[in-house]
Amino acid sequence: MPKILITGCSSGFGLAIAHKFLDAGWDVVATMRTPRNDLLPPNDRLEILRLDVTSADSIAMAVEAAGTIDALVNNAGVGMLNVLEGTEMSKIRELFETNVFGAMAMAKAFLPQMRARRSGVVVNVSSTVTLQPPPALSIYSASKAALNAFTESLALEAALFGIRAKLVLPGSAPTTGFGKNAVSRMGMEIPEPYTAFVHDYLTKLRSGTEVTTAGAVAEAVWRSVTESDAPMKIPAGADAETSFREAGPMLA
Repeated sequence: MPKILITGCSSGFGLAIAHKFLDAGWDVVATMRTPRNDLLPPNDRLEILRLDVTSADSIAMAVEAAGTIDALVNNAGVGMLNVLEGTEMSKIRELFETNVFGAMAMAKAFLPQMRARRSGVVVNVSSTVTLQPPPALSIYSASKAALNAFTESLALEAALFGIRAKLVLPGSAPTTGFGKNAVSRMGMEIPEPYTAFVHDYLTKLRSGTEVTTAGAVAEAVWRSVTESDAPMKIPAGADAETSFREAGPMLA
């Protein structure tokens, strides 16, 4: 059976992706910063590994434990809702360590084995904030824009050896714990001059009728991995698809 390694599987998108591939008969390596055995049903094709994508030692141990994989999904990510003036530089660097450098490090770690076999796929989970940058998400948007640029260039390098690199772009997913986790980890102390501005944006965001579900992201990742002619960028979620249509020629 083919094998996939997915980062950030403790909740939300990563957990749904793991379920999707397990149900389809794949061998799944589900990685988490703090491993839990109660999130996915027991399965002989499932391996749960500890992984911190910001740690070189943790990545090296995961590579050794996982062995040969056919697909890598860089889903682990950190959110941040704040204006630039309200954000500490240490938090900005922490976010980029996970969202950008972590994905780069994981791809770099697994590319040699894929290159040797001349096959494999790397899927990076980005965001539609890169299509229509919203307020109060400048740092997060910048990290995902960097991930997009990295992936598109990597795809050209990897193609020399039969490896594909793809992007999945979800929209807003209020039913997952992503936003709550972001606030607990990064904080949300909005500077007073910006509070009304951010509040108005959040009110508008919460009033939207189109959203992204974890299942939609799992389906988009499935397409990216299993369809050899899948597009470079696949929207995941009703709101993401709307953003793609509105972006139009920008995606060419």
